[in-house]
Amino acid sequence: MEPPPGNHTGSHTDNRSDIRDFLVSRRAKLAPERVGLPTGRRRRVPGLRREEVATLAGVSTEWYTRLEKGHISGVSEDVLEAVAQALLLNEDERVYLLDLARAARPARRRSLRRKDVKIPSSVQWMVDSMAMAPAFVRSGRLDIVASNALCRALYSPMFDSDTTGDRGCANFPRYFFLDPGSFDFFVDWEEGARATVAVLRAEAGREPHDRALRELVGELSTLSADFRTMWASHDVRIRHEGVKRLNHPEVGRLEMTFRSLDLPLPQRAVHDLIIYTAEPGTASEDRLKLLASWTAPQTPLTERGSTQETPERAESPAPGQD
Repeated sequence: MEPPPGNHTGSHTDNRSDIRDFLVSRRAKLAPERVGLPTGRRRRVPGLRREEVATLAGVSTEWYTRLEKGHISGVSEDVLEAVAQALLLNEDERVYLLDLARAARPARRRSLRRKDVKIPSSVQWMVDSMAMAPAFVRSGRLDIVASNALCRALYSPMFDSDTTGDRGCANFPRYFFLDPGSFDFFVDWEEGARATVAVLRAEAGREPHDRALRELVGELSTLSADFRTMWASHDVRIRHEGVKRLNHPEVGRLEMTFRSLDLPLPQRAVHDLIIYTAEPGTASEDRLKLLASWTAPQTPLTERGSTQETPERAESPAPGQD
């Protein structure tokens, strides 16, 4: 057994409060019966006690107490895996805990403001080619950094919102929490808002040096009580996909399935390609097709005439044959 983690100096992220709050919140949510422990009547706090988690993880209570206070630098991944197993963390939560540990280790300081990654033209071409499916590329901060015409039509309330900010990008967290219109636009607002915060929380664990991300979290925490409450829950989600239901201002109610695909880009950037589809034969498919018809590029008549003869021209006699 390695010694309890202690204080370390060096260039690392002081994320002890995140580590503490995350572990405490997971412990509080874990009912004793889920891990084979008696419930008892003398429990003064919800969930497991520290000594119970320590026993399940195979470490001393003193060691786990220091870990829960945020002293995670220098802890091996094997020990963290044991703690994750003791707390029954899901895969996203396990990855988040490991990300917090990596951020706490002394390392060469990275730039405090990540440069935005330029989306390759080939990615934009691919997104544009999906004429019948809304598609977009989403950054770790949940900016829409590339999109096709149908996506922009589908999310027109968000693209037209004042919450796009100085960067000019539609941003899911800012629209959810700073634009009152989002309550009407998203049928399942609370579910979507919680998922959005959970994805943002996972990104904060993965990229703790991203100043723009910290500024976004600070802005939302200052301006939105709903965001503050959801952020404090320390829920994390790495991938967000499922069913999206929208009240579109032009075509009405839409219910679509969406999938997230990893999109590897340079500079360790984590981006997702999101694609929406509607179930064939449903009213949502008909409404999505209607929206697509409005966004389809129209070829001017003069351009069509430049590639094929008009009937009048085809029947005109050749020079010298009149």
